[in-house]
Amino acid sequence: MLAYPSTSAPPWPQRHPAAASPRRVAVAAAPAGAPARGKRRRAGAGEAEADPAAEAAELVRFFLRKTDGGKDRLVSVLDRHVKVVRTEHCFLLFEELGRRDGWVQCLEIFRWMQKQRWYVADNGIYSKLISVMGRKGQIRMAMWLFSQMRNSGCKPDTSVYNSLIGAHLHSRDKSKALVKALGYFDKMKGMERCQPNIVTYNILLRACARASDTKQVDILFKDLDESIVSPDIYTYNGVIDGYGKNGMITEMESVLVRMKSKQCRPDVITFNILIDSYGRKQTFDKMEQVFKSLLRSKERPTHPTFNSMITNYGKARLREKAESVLEKMGELGFKPNYVTQECLINMYAYCDCVSKAQQIFDELVSSQSTVPLSSLNAMLDAYCMNRLPMEADRLLDSAIEKGVVPSASTYKLLYKAYTRANDKMLVQKLLQRMNKQGIVPNKKFFLDALEAFGTSANKPRRVQTSNSARESSSDSANNSEMASSSKPVSSTLEAVGASEKKIRILPNSNSASKPDAGSESSSEIATSSKPELSFLRVAS
Repeated sequence: MLAYPSTSAPPWPQRHPAAASPRRVAVAAAPAGAPARGKRRRAGAGEAEADPAAEAAELVRFFLRKTDGGKDRLVSVLDRHVKVVRTEHCFLLFEELGRRDGWVQCLEIFRWMQKQRWYVADNGIYSKLISVMGRKGQIRMAMWLFSQMRNSGCKPDTSVYNSLIGAHLHSRDKSKALVKALGYFDKMKGMERCQPNIVTYNILLRACARASDTKQVDILFKDLDESIVSPDIYTYNGVIDGYGKNGMITEMESVLVRMKSKQCRPDVITFNILIDSYGRKQTFDKMEQVFKSLLRSKERPTHPTFNSMITNYGKARLREKAESVLEKMGELGFKPNYVTQECLINMYAYCDCVSKAQQIFDELVSSQSTVPLSSLNAMLDAYCMNRLPMEADRLLDSAIEKGVVPSASTYKLLYKAYTRANDKMLVQKLLQRMNKQGIVPNKKFFLDALEAFGTSANKPRRVQTSNSARESSSDSANNSEMASSSKPVSSTLEAVGASEKKIRILPNSNSASKPDAGSESSSEIATSSKPELSFLRVAS
């Protein structure tokens, strides 16, 4: 998935005038065991003092290390070093904890801040907290913070409303959220200190494009043209990306024309979005034209450029084209990273070349000091796409034996594959593992599995012997290793019923899995009956 830098981050909070700078505080009262701070160097005229922002970031990392992996409360750590903590440190903690899904800790730190003598209510802090709560789906908490801000005497400004709009757009009901966001937008235009800026327009234009609301996009563009605000590259990239992901190629190209008419030069993100959008629609002639234009421009391709092309060629089963992209990547001086290798694994899985995918995975494991869990998931998915659930189960066994902890997404893709294979034994084994690890599935988890089974229930199945796993099948889609059943749905419901006796079902959760390749041609099957892979370096 292509993305571009966010423009909705609120400004840095104003420092309390009476508070000492992070550098002076750190030098004067550094906590015991804290990393050494930079000192002023007066030996040479060209030597500058250490960057205060870098020192503050290092101090924040020190605080997080002191929690000992979450065993100690962060608030307790701050209490021990209260003499050196100031607003800028808490702001950095909010950013870091927001990335770690620690929104509850953010609220604890906020409450701790309010008790300190140096604390002064600040719009920047509230804006950051509202943004963090929104990204984590805590819309009510974001609204509570907005009301707290007003009660504290702060007057909302443009950055606060931008965060509030972004928070609502992260809710699950996208249509209702968009109406709410546009309501805030209209309210902002009526307040002098809250006039919409380019960040406001960028957030709303992207959201409307993702919602396929072309009429509202045109209205916002017209409103933008009449205002004193000028669109930037992020404006156009957001709308192009939104239309592209919805497959609205004509609308996407019209925005590109508008962009050129405004004399706004496309950057590498624009090229990457266009390449990915054309690739998703399998209009490879246009995708290749954009790639050639990128090479002729002043911009330089990035890893996402090649990864997108490899993935989209793979989904179209164009193996030679995908491999030519890999060769071009080497010619331009790019070395494949682990994401590229995952894309290659997926590409070979779509092209029924499981042994080649396993070879790439082996190379990835041997070349990386730590291999992300996403790489293991890619290889498991490759087995599942090619109807090899037993191979996937053996690979998972090997990984768990080496200390790898599967994620919820790992179990989701395996559950769908095992259910599609109508293998009750593997389903029960997987549910036991989930129960032991404390992962609780919900209704959508099971419904997705039933839906996946329904798409393949009419295909005849036969039991695959151990010898057949070592041979290439001439009809892999119709003659897989799955046992035939006259009542496939009832057997799946039995498995679901058995699991519900042990596992409490929770409502409303997102399912994450990859589509089945639907192969009707011959499959190249891995030669080993049990993957002998080194998982000493695989990290969860």
